[in-house]
Amino acid sequence: MGQKTHPYGLRVGITEPHRSRWYAPKALFAELLVEDYKIRKFIDQRLNRKPPYAAVSDVHIERTREELKVILKTARPGLVIGPKGAEVERITEELQYMTGRKVAISIIEVKNPDLDAQLVAEGVAEQLRKRMAFRRAAKMKGEAVMGAGGKGVWIVLAGRLGGAEMSRTIDVRLGSLPLSTLQANIDYGFAEAFMSYGAIGVKVWIFKGLYEAEAKTQTAEPLAAGTRTKARGRR
Repeated sequence: MGQKTHPYGLRVGITEPHRSRWYAPKALFAELLVEDYKIRKFIDQRLNRKPPYAAVSDVHIERTREELKVILKTARPGLVIGPKGAEVERITEELQYMTGRKVAISIIEVKNPDLDAQLVAEGVAEQLRKRMAFRRAAKMKGEAVMGAGGKGVWIVLAGRLGGAEMSRTIDVRLGSLPLSTLQANIDYGFAEAFMSYGAIGVKVWIFKGLYEAEAKTQTAEPLAAGTRTKARGRR
């Protein structure tokens, strides 16, 4: 099962927080779920796929009756905020127009982008788009992760690597990766590089160390909003 289950889905509610935190009656649930998807897609297209390239790695959504709160994790908070907050105000207005709800945006800075699996995957995909040799791109990023303090990293590239006629898979694995250990702090990211000869997929796993006994009781509680779900998972 370890190879067939999504790494985030396996851990959600146990050591990882839910990325959407709200409750809705059955009649509204589908509508809000689609709205969450549209918000994430809009932010990715707006901030990651065209200037200012703000390196947003994750989007968390919280809802109350009155307000929709969008939490952005980014390595370049200055680019998201913009001069005098102009960019974040523009995005807020566009989200309010799109959803018809009051929107508040919070920004969390990613202190070390080399330890964020999604940003590492995006970095490898960007190097591939710039025609860097695929083995070199993966090896350089893997070494950067280990240099930043990672305990282990696994980078997998799949597709028509180097423009070859037949697709294949190569990987770079450094350090240790206890993927089935739920108390291991493992981050997962996925990105795609769309080349002239086809898409190349990039998957990244980063092992940051084990959750300590004290961290489980103190830091993990605020980490995962909706801790009742998490407690159920532990029992």
